[in-house]
Amino acid sequence: MHHAVIAFLLLLTLLGAFPLDVILPSFPAISAHMSVDTAHVALSVSLFALVVAIAQLIVGPLSDQLGRRRLLLAGLALSITGALGCTLTAHYPSFLAFRMAQALGCGCFVLSQALIQDVFSARQRNGLRILLTTASGLFISISPLLGSWLQSSFDWQASFVVFAVLSGVAWVMCLSMLPKDHRPMGIRTGLIEAYGPLLRDRSFLRLGALASVAFSCHFAFIVISPLVFMEQLGLSAERFGEFFLLFGLAYLAAGLLAQRLNKYLKPLQLMRLGLVLIALAGTMLVFQWQALTPLRFLVPVMVGTTGTTLVRPAATSCALALHPNRAGAAAALVSTLVFAAGALASAAITLFSDQLPRSLGAGFLILAAAGALLLAPQFLHRRIGKEG
Repeated sequence: MHHAVIAFLLLLTLLGAFPLDVILPSFPAISAHMSVDTAHVALSVSLFALVVAIAQLIVGPLSDQLGRRRLLLAGLALSITGALGCTLTAHYPSFLAFRMAQALGCGCFVLSQALIQDVFSARQRNGLRILLTTASGLFISISPLLGSWLQSSFDWQASFVVFAVLSGVAWVMCLSMLPKDHRPMGIRTGLIEAYGPLLRDRSFLRLGALASVAFSCHFAFIVISPLVFMEQLGLSAERFGEFFLLFGLAYLAAGLLAQRLNKYLKPLQLMRLGLVLIALAGTMLVFQWQALTPLRFLVPVMVGTTGTTLVRPAATSCALALHPNRAGAAAALVSTLVFAAGALASAAITLFSDQLPRSLGAGFLILAAAGALLLAPQFLHRRIGKEG
C-alpha cells in the first residue's frame, strides 16, 4: 500500500505545478481568446495563488475533523470542474470564476503533507518529504518546456485538459486506495480553536519559519531566473527552457544526495548543513569576480538548492511531529507560511534588478543567517529530540 500512496502523493505534487507553471507559455493565446491583455491573464495566476492559500487554511483543519479522503475527493472533483469550465468559455469573467473554482479545489493538495504524517513512520517521513520536494523542483523546471509543447501542439486549452485528466486519475486512486474516513461528519471546532495551539507553540512557529526560509531561496531563483537568463544574459526563450531543464536535473541530483544524507544524519544536523550550503551559495554569488555566464550563475544556485532540499523537508517533518493530532491544520499553516515568505523574499530581491545575481546572493546570506537564529534555541533542540 505504501508504494501506491507514494505514487498518489507524487501525482498530487505534479498537479500542483500545472495551474501555475505549465500555463505560463499560453498567456498570449489566452489573452487573444478572451480579448483581454496579458496583464489580466497574469492577474488570474496571482488570484489563483491567493485563493489556494485561503482554501488550504480552511481545508487543513477540516480534514482533522472530517477526514482526509472526503476532502481530497471533493477538492479533486471541484478542481476538475473548474479546469474544464475554463476551456469552455470565451469570456474573461467566467474564465476567472472557473479558475477560482479550480483554485479552491487545489487547496486540498496541502493534505499530502498530512497523509505522510498519517501513513508513514517517523523514520520514513523526512525521506519521503525530500522525495516530494525534489519532485516538485523537477516538475517546475520542466513546466516551461511542457507548457510550450502543449501550446504549440494543441493550443491553450490543452494544459487544462491534461490537468483534468490527471486529476481524474488522482480521484480514482484516492477513492480506491485510501481507507474510508471513520470520523463522523460534522464540524466540532472552528478555525481559531484549530490554529490556536499551533500559533502559541514557539517551537512549531520557528520550524515553520525555517521551512519558509529554505523555500524562499528556491522560489526567489524561480522568479528572477527569466530576468537573469533572458534579459541580462541574452538567452532566447528556447535556451532558457534548456537551462531550466538543466536546473531540474541538478535538483534531482540534490534530492538524491539529500536522501543519502538522511540515512546518516539527524534532522537537526540536516538543517544545519543545509543552512551552511545556502550561505556558501550566497557567498559564491556575492563575491563572483568573473563575468557572469549561465553556468556561473547556475552552479552556486544549485549549491543553495541542495541546502534547500535538506532544510525544508526536515523542518516540515519536525514541525508536524509536534502536533500529530492536528496534522491537517499544521500542514496548512506551514504551507501558507512557506508561500507567503517566498513571495515576499522574491519581491524584495527583484527591487535590485540592476544587480540581480548579487542581490540573490545577499538574499541567500540573509536567509541563512535568519535560519541559524531560528534554529539556535536549546528548547527547540529538546523538542526536536523528544519528538524525533
